[in-house]
Amino acid sequence: MSDRHLYVYGVVERDEIELEMEGVDGATEIYSVDHGPFSAVVSDVETLEPEETDENSRAHDEVIRAVMEGGEGRTFVPMRFGMVFKNGRTLKSVLREARPAFSRALRDLDGTVELGVKLVAPEETSIDREAVAEDVSERLSAVSAGEADNGLFSDRLVFNASYLVERDSREAFDEAVEGIEDDYGDELTVQYTGPYAPYNFVDIEIGAQH
Repeated sequence: MSDRHLYVYGVVERDEIELEMEGVDGATEIYSVDHGPFSAVVSDVETLEPEETDENSRAHDEVIRAVMEGGEGRTFVPMRFGMVFKNGRTLKSVLREARPAFSRALRDLDGTVELGVKLVAPEETSIDREAVAEDVSERLSAVSAGEADNGLFSDRLVFNASYLVERDSREAFDEAVEGIEDDYGDELTVQYTGPYAPYNFVDIEIGAQH
C-alpha cells in the first residue's frame, strides 16, 4: 500500500492483537500498535478521511466487538468512527500525551460492558410514563455501575438509557430486565441490546495529527 495510514478503533491495555477479519475500507488485518502500557487497535487505510458508509460503520463496530470478546474479555476504550493517523509516530505521540486520560478510562471501565434499554409505547396508551421511567431507572441502577440518559427523541419512547454493567453483574442485570418485561411487556415493547463498547461512559477528546 503506497500511502499507508492507521485507522484506530480504540485502545486496550497492552496486548498483542492480530485478527484476520474485515476492517474499515476493506482492510483484511487488524493488529495492535504498542506504546507504553497501551495498545491501539488499528488497520491500514489509504485515506485520511474514510467514508462513513453502512459497510464501514458495521466493520468498525464488528472489530470493536471482536476485540472486546477476545481473551477473557478485554476492557476497551473506543474511538468514534473516522479516527485516522498519518503513521505510527503520530499515533504513539497521542498515546503518550493522553496517557493519564487513557489510564483513567481503562481503570474506570475495567471489567464492564455497556448495555442499552428502551421501552416503546404504542401510539395510543394511557400508561403513566413518568412513573414507569422512574421505576425502571431504579431497578436498573441498582444492578449497574453507571447510567446515561439517551433522551426521548420519539413520542413513543417511554425510557431510553445506557448502562455500564460489570461482567460479574450481567446475570443480575439480565434478571432485572426480565422483571421489567414481565411487569410492562403487555403494554410496552422492551428493547434490550448490547453489549457495546462503552461510548457513553468515555470522555476522551483526542485529535488525529494528520
